[in-house]
Amino acid sequence: HDFSPIDPQSPSPLSRTHSKAYLRHLVHSGEWLGAMIASVHNLAFFLWLVKEARRHILEGDFAVWKKDMVERVQRRL
Repeated sequence: HDFSPIDPQSPSPLSRTHSKAYLRHLVHSGEWLGAMIASVHNLAFFLWLVKEARRHILEGDFAVWKKDMVERVQRRL
């Protein structure tokens, strides 16, 4: 079992304080809390991603950032 945080670098406190093992337990037990924590984690990630994309569009380096971000996300999946 992996007792490390879901994502220690996430802007969501839930992702930093709850472990992957706990989330897995909740999901496999059919507990709604598992779906709620996963949803908050995913929303926090997508909000961060959109803010970063906007920033890089405004800075004019979106294409370079996008290429790097796609590679980083694919490595984590």
